[in-house]
Amino acid sequence: MFTTDLFIYDGCDMKSYEGQALAGIVLDDDAVMQYLLQNPDFFIRNARLVEQMHIPHPVRGTVSLVEWQLARQRNQIGQLEEEITLLMEQAGLNEVLFNRLLQLQSNLAAATSLQDMLNRLQRWARDFGLAGANIRLFTDRWQIGAPSDFTHLGLSRHAFEPMRIQRLGNEHHYLGSLNGPELLLLLPQAKLVGSAALSLLGKDGDLGVLIFSSRDTQHYQQGMGTVMLNQLAILLPSLLERWVEPV
Repeated sequence: MFTTDLFIYDGCDMKSYEGQALAGIVLDDDAVMQYLLQNPDFFIRNARLVEQMHIPHPVRGTVSLVEWQLARQRNQIGQLEEEITLLMEQAGLNEVLFNRLLQLQSNLAAATSLQDMLNRLQRWARDFGLAGANIRLFTDRWQIGAPSDFTHLGLSRHAFEPMRIQRLGNEHHYLGSLNGPELLLLLPQAKLVGSAALSLLGKDGDLGVLIFSSRDTQHYQQGMGTVMLNQLAILLPSLLERWVEPV
C-alpha cells in the first residue's frame, strides 16, 4: 500500500535515496551528499556509472568524473609542493638571518668603545648596501646629557611621540618612507634617504630607536619581515650599557 503523507511504500520507511525518488521528492545537494556519505560503497556498486558521468569543464566542455578527480589531486599536489618549497626557502632564509645576526653580535661585542661599536654597526649595514644604521636613545632612559660625548644620540621622547603614534602605532617596528620633519628629527645629518626601518629598543620598546636607512624608496616596505630587527632591538641595549648608564 502506498501513502504519500506517511512516505510508506509497501510497509517500508522511504528515507533512502531510492525511496525519496519514488515519492517524487526533489533532492537537493545536501540530500545527495548525505546519501553518498552514508553509502560509501555506492560507486563500487555502480562502477559503470562512474565511467559514464561527465562534469562541466570551462575549457574542454566536459570531463569524466575520474579525470576531474585526478585533476583535483594534481592541483592539490601542486599546492602542497609550492607550500613545501616556500617553507624550505623560509627555513633557509631564517638560517641566513641567524648567521648574520650571530656574526654581528660577535662583532659588536668586540668593540672597545661606544663609537667603535656604532662604527661597526654602520659598516655592517653598508656591507648590505644600506645607506647607514643609527641609534637614538631616549633622554629620560639614559644618562647621555652633558658632559657626555654622546649627547647627539639623545632623542626627546616627547618630540618622538607624535611620530611613534602615526608611524608605529602599537607596533615596535615601522618599514617605509619618512617625511622631511621625521628625517630631521631622527637623522638630521642624513642625505638621500628613500626608505627606513625603525625599531623601538628594548623588550618594551621604551629605550630608544634603531634606524636602518636606504636610498632606495622601495627597499623597506610595510609587510616585510622584522625577525632580525626584533632581535637587534633586544640585543643592543645590553651592549650599550657597557658605555652608557641607564637611568
